[in-house]
Amino acid sequence: MSSKRLSMGVPAGLLATALLAAALLAPFPAAAQLSDVQMEWGVTIPVRDGTNLHGTVYRPADQTEPLPVILGFTPYISDVYHGKARYYAKRGYVFAAVDVRGRGNSEGEFEPFHDADKDGHDVVEWLAAQPWSNGKVAMYGASYGGWDQWTTAKELPPSLESIVPAAAAYLGTDFPFVHNVFVPYNMTWLTFTSGNAAQSTIFADAELWSDAFSERYFNHRPFADLDRIVGNLTTRFQTWMEHPTPDEYWLASAPSPEQLAAMDIPILTITGHYDGDQRGALQHYRMHMRHGNEAAKARHYLVIGPWNHGGVGTSVDQVGGLEFGPGALVPQDSLRKAWYDWTLKDGPRPWFLEKRVAVYIAGRDAWEYADALEEVANDELTYHFDSADGRPNDVFHSGTLSPEPTGNTPSDSYVYDPLDTRPGELEDHESGNNLSHFFWGEYPLSEHFALNLFGNGLVYHTEPFEAETDLAGFMEFDAWMTLDVPDTDFMVTVYEIRPDGSSVFLTGDIMRARYRNSRTVEELVTPGEANLYRFNGFQFFARQIARGSRLRLILNSPNSVWLQKNYNSGGRVTHESGADARTATVTFHHGGEYQSRLTVPVRRRPVS
Repeated sequence: MSSKRLSMGVPAGLLATALLAAALLAPFPAAAQLSDVQMEWGVTIPVRDGTNLHGTVYRPADQTEPLPVILGFTPYISDVYHGKARYYAKRGYVFAAVDVRGRGNSEGEFEPFHDADKDGHDVVEWLAAQPWSNGKVAMYGASYGGWDQWTTAKELPPSLESIVPAAAAYLGTDFPFVHNVFVPYNMTWLTFTSGNAAQSTIFADAELWSDAFSERYFNHRPFADLDRIVGNLTTRFQTWMEHPTPDEYWLASAPSPEQLAAMDIPILTITGHYDGDQRGALQHYRMHMRHGNEAAKARHYLVIGPWNHGGVGTSVDQVGGLEFGPGALVPQDSLRKAWYDWTLKDGPRPWFLEKRVAVYIAGRDAWEYADALEEVANDELTYHFDSADGRPNDVFHSGTLSPEPTGNTPSDSYVYDPLDTRPGELEDHESGNNLSHFFWGEYPLSEHFALNLFGNGLVYHTEPFEAETDLAGFMEFDAWMTLDVPDTDFMVTVYEIRPDGSSVFLTGDIMRARYRNSRTVEELVTPGEANLYRFNGFQFFARQIARGSRLRLILNSPNSVWLQKNYNSGGRVTHESGADARTATVTFHHGGEYQSRLTVPVRRRPVS
């Protein structure tokens, strides 16, 4: 690598400790060595305000010289990294698993998503200064552990050589809400991270959470009551309720444009088609591509596989029964190990990274490469909407998606009654029949929701594809709609309907009507007025559509135990209840001056 940061030797400040390091790093005597990894538990790491953080350090048992350090910084109690730490310590690295402030054995108070930046900086520099370290530190982790890599990197610790954020949350984009629609899972997560100790058993009690969320849903209680329903008033839940948009409270943790421009480290971003934090991971990526310096952007690599949230750490070849080929099983430990060898030990670039963007094409079991995320799609299909009678309200009486406008019916309509609890009565956490899990892609084969709209939604199909076609990228949906209420929520889901009639969820988007023009400034709807709703926040997907398959689009208003409910009154949605409920009639226009359309990304392969 040409980058100065990739060829740095041991910092001069550590050379003076060489003799001490030699003594401390001597291998165990052969007779006493019980393992090939030496573990030191309860290591104290002081940070600038006097708080002591604690972690566990894993080193090769035969270490005789200073080595690079990999840091896992986590609120999930440091032993969550035990297996990975041993893996890297056996392969020539020191691994430090460290509890964030207020969690595990670390002192202080845990402030979710507001705890890791300066602490992360100080931990990196402390690790770099230890006699068993050669001064080079990289980071490891997914989800929160991906987020805290970005928030540590923005503080520009001099010894941080690389980050590998997987499924990294971006506050205000994918957590704790998506496009300003909260999920009750927030309360599950806040309870999981309550206090210092692990709350794993409570977290895993599906019946507990189903009962709590059902109490809110079926009794039409305000979303803001959820902490009282659960019985945990110790969290920041009420603070979160006061910040229902991506305001400064959420964005303060993200790197600023100036900080992104100053970053000069290689980055490997990993996410999946069905990763619930995909939007966050790609928002971090986009912001770095927008504001980073050219040298750093050239060393930012992106891998998007067919995985769910858990699969970004250990590759899977199926998600919710949807199977992929052997190409999906990328050996991720080996990939990360190769990345660390490249960025910390001047090894060769990892074999897998042919270009800066690697995307798995499901249905074809192939990886495609591009120089930029925007170059994955090199063509597009545009579809226009129509129906025979204005009532395409279920999959058996659907409307059409056509390459050209047909103009048979200028508009269609559906009715959303927030007091209708029939959709919730059919949901079940254990079977996967809940809308939240489905929308985030955990159960892509489920047709439960498509077949149970209860008049709340519109359905459209394309004609069958005449040839196999790779669709890859981000869909866009421009929808002209009129409401008779000041606010409601919308959900758009798109599927492949295969020749045998089975369904595969591809992608989806969600929107609150009052935020149709801005996600930070609300603008209630004037009833009876046609407005353009631009759905441009779909998840990335990549799949070869089979010959004879069709696309299905469903537009509806979400009504689920597992999502915040909008009662359509135009008030504070977090505090609305059944007493505020108003039934909404949604008119979807697609004729005359109101030309709604769906744009589908295509990746054309060169003709051989």
